[in-house]
Amino acid sequence: MAGGGGVRAIRDRIRSVSSTSKVTRAMELVAASKMRRAQERAVASRPYAEQMNAVLSQLASFTAGGDGGPLHPLLERREVKNLAYIHISADRGLAGGLNSNMNRAGAGLLLEHQPHVERVTVIPAGRKGRDFFRRSGFDIAAEFGELGDFPDFSDVRPIARLVMDDFIAGKVDQVMVGYQRFVNAAVQRPTIIQILPVLPPAGTEAKPVDFIFEPSPEELLATLLPRFVEMQIYAAVLEARASEQSARMVAMRQATDAANEMVSDLTLAYNKARQEGITGELLDIVGGVAALEG
Repeated sequence: MAGGGGVRAIRDRIRSVSSTSKVTRAMELVAASKMRRAQERAVASRPYAEQMNAVLSQLASFTAGGDGGPLHPLLERREVKNLAYIHISADRGLAGGLNSNMNRAGAGLLLEHQPHVERVTVIPAGRKGRDFFRRSGFDIAAEFGELGDFPDFSDVRPIARLVMDDFIAGKVDQVMVGYQRFVNAAVQRPTIIQILPVLPPAGTEAKPVDFIFEPSPEELLATLLPRFVEMQIYAAVLEARASEQSARMVAMRQATDAANEMVSDLTLAYNKARQEGITGELLDIVGGVAALEG
């Protein structure tokens, strides 16, 4: 039979879980508001990236300069001895399995390439990824954190400048970027793409086109390719932020539902314990009366 202490303990636990439910509900609403804004920014960046892809498609036939080499250093393909991987993750947790799934995908990529290259370096953008790769013992070339919930284009340009300078200098031969692609509020897909060397968009064929470029293809590529790399990284960051907020919204909703269910179970246990206590007190009174009458 539950005593008064047990009833008080259940009541205190109900109060604690109810408070937790209010907190998770508030976090769900905040994440939902941020998700809508982050989703709009991610979706808005896609047409621009598609148009840049279209321009690169028109330039796909101009892949070699007068000496037979590429028109721009960012197009140079060479044997991959040094691989750099940009890992975009969240700065905070409470987002379900979002960060662990992305970390697992990134580690799988590096472990797959390690036996075939001389060096693998990681450039984490986000605290969760940085902490993971530190613990895993991978070589971290640079760190970028605190990009914020709504990063600007200028916030990611240092990342693009770093990898482009290293690629042109020959310090790295291939650059990959990993991020969570936003599909919908319930689905975020770990995605890894190559950004250097720049590859012509899929489906393009290297055949002559009847266009006159002004300025020349060399000058156009000198302007377009760095911006294309920057835009790919920026779009990846926007996708990752939209994925983070949607995953956090879903996780907090599930936490709120679980807390409410726990409150219901605890309320039932509290009522049972209270009823047992009242029944016990009545039995004690009846027994005392019977003893006096005897």
